[in-house]
Amino acid sequence: MSYFAWIILGLVAGFIGSKIVNKKGEGLFLDIILGIVGAIVGGWLFTMFGASGVSGLNLYSLAVAVVGAIVVLVLYHAIRRAA
Repeated sequence: MSYFAWIILGLVAGFIGSKIVNKKGEGLFLDIILGIVGAIVGGWLFTMFGASGVSGLNLYSLAVAVVGAIVVLVLYHAIRRAA
C-alpha cells in the first residue's frame, strides 16, 4: 500500500475511532497519526487472533484500522488522564 493510501486510511480510521471513543475529533494531525498507528495495532491484533490484517484500501482494512484506532485512543486517553 502506498504512503498516500496509508494516510487516507489513517485519517478515516482515526476520525471514526475518535467519534466512537470521545464524540469529538482529536484534530486532523493527531487523528491521522492515531489512525495510522491504529491500523498497525489493529493489523497486529487481528493476526494474533488468526484473522488477516490490513490488506489494502478496502472496507475490511478500514474496519481493522478502526478497531486498532479505538484501542490506541483508549490507551492514549488513559495515559493522558494519568499524567
